[in-house]
Amino acid sequence: MAAPGTNETLLAEALGETPPSDALSEQILDAAREQFMTFGLRRSTVDDVAKRAKVSRVTVYRRIGNKDSLVSACLLREYRRFVLDVDKAVAALPTMEERLVAGFAAVLQHIREHPLVGGLLRLEPEIMLPFLTLESGPAFLAMREYLADRLRHAQRAEGRPETDTTPVAELMVRITVSFLLNPVSCFELDDDEQVRTFARRYLVPLLGAG
Repeated sequence: MAAPGTNETLLAEALGETPPSDALSEQILDAAREQFMTFGLRRSTVDDVAKRAKVSRVTVYRRIGNKDSLVSACLLREYRRFVLDVDKAVAALPTMEERLVAGFAAVLQHIREHPLVGGLLRLEPEIMLPFLTLESGPAFLAMREYLADRLRHAQRAEGRPETDTTPVAELMVRITVSFLLNPVSCFELDDDEQVRTFARRYLVPLLGAG
């Protein structure tokens, strides 16, 4: 696992940026979260977020940016929060394989049930897609680098040969995103045990691909 105290900012550090953390920026992101959960992305504007946050439109642009920047900042903040929960779920497990299985199950469950991320994936998957793909999605890059870092740390902790974990991390993130965006599949992933069985059968072997 990452060194104590680094978990909360590791996703942002993977992007080479610092997440907005001052009170006013948090106020704006809280407003954006409520706006997007209530009306979705398509029907929301920067003006709507500004009104909900009780600040000017200019302030939103100066603190966060345009609508795409608002969405990205909102999603990254949610990801940082739930990654901490995933870390707690897998921290006591002794091997990379067990942490991978438990982590994959926790991520799928958390995102599916998440009031913002899960809701938007169900209602507006076509709008969420750019925020979750490699070409234009900082969230994708952040999650890939975060997972690669976790795998590297696990390699060292277990005395395994150190290999490039980025390709394996990318495959895992792409698989996860695919199931989230399009849950219709020949794989049965309706409950926790089915998800864990899938991870053991198809994801754990990727650990030896490096």
